[in-house]
Amino acid sequence: MDICTKVTLRQRLLKSGKITLYFDYYPPIRNPKTNRMQRHEYLGIYLYANPTNQVQRNFNRSMLEKGELIRCRRQESVINRQFGFIDHSQLKADFLEYFEAVIKKKKYQKWRIVFEHFKVFCKGKCTFGDLTVEFCTKFREYLLSAKQLKHKRKSLSQNAAAGYFSTSRALLKMAYKEKLITENINDYLEYIEWEDVEREFLNQDELIRLAQTPCDSDVLRRASLFSCLTGLRFSDILNLRWNNIQEVTGIGLCVVLKTQKTKTPATLPLCEDAIELIGERQTGKVFVGFKKTLTAKPLKDWIKTAKIDKWITFHCFRHTYATLQMAMSSNPYLVSQALTHKNLETTLRYTHNVPTALVDTLGKISIKPKTE
Repeated sequence: MDICTKVTLRQRLLKSGKITLYFDYYPPIRNPKTNRMQRHEYLGIYLYANPTNQVQRNFNRSMLEKGELIRCRRQESVINRQFGFIDHSQLKADFLEYFEAVIKKKKYQKWRIVFEHFKVFCKGKCTFGDLTVEFCTKFREYLLSAKQLKHKRKSLSQNAAAGYFSTSRALLKMAYKEKLITENINDYLEYIEWEDVEREFLNQDELIRLAQTPCDSDVLRRASLFSCLTGLRFSDILNLRWNNIQEVTGIGLCVVLKTQKTKTPATLPLCEDAIELIGERQTGKVFVGFKKTLTAKPLKDWIKTAKIDKWITFHCFRHTYATLQMAMSSNPYLVSQALTHKNLETTLRYTHNVPTALVDTLGKISIKPKTE
């Protein structure tokens, strides 16, 4: 049987001459915010090391009483977590504050959007005690009928709602793992089903035609075609730096990076066309001057000039890479690796567009017409 952690109030003399109060946990406990084992916790309460008058002595006595009161509450909280009892003080804690702390740690834009929707749903107030199956089910229903945050007249798509609810479930799982809630609410919640959507992409002939079509923005042209040849997302190309372009022994020139969205390490070999697009090595960013605004009207104008009658966004270039690789019979495991997908099922969705047999090679996509 595990030994119950004991919380002891201790004092430490500082160089300043003051005394700081802290808790000593033995055995150490896991900090729910950092997920690391913790032995000491400083309270931010200071005493006079050598009180010279009654006021200072009364102050020390008062602070020691407060420290002891907090220690009792902390000991109760530790016991409740270790033995699964309900921690009533934790139930009153601010869940939105916890949610925001997680966002700062993960730095995912999607989590921020889910937080804003959740804040609207709960009207800016939610404690851990509010998190019940019924409450979370109502949030599910809210997402299915909610409007977009930026475009108030447009409703969330089915897949956006599914993704946001999946994120909220991940947060609930974290809170349960950290023993901030006593029940695994996810066991009783239904997923929001994903809808199969038509993924727009360029076929090989359209890609070659686009590459041969003049573009008003050279950096837009190069960045777009580079995405078609590597499968990199907009965020990764926007932040791609020359120190990410490395010579890898036995492979050649590669993009070596940790993706912005999933923080997944990736090493992507570059074909000759891709190397030609980035040009001679420099310093700083690879695609200097590339920005989000170029992927709006300038991109649409370029697509129109190329006489491609499809709704093509910059992300469609990633779909182009995935679909053409699968169409050219690339090994799906290698394609999945190149796209930094967490599971193969996501990659295999691209076989729905162009189903073919499988072989073991990558790098067959071209942006130049075939020569006799």
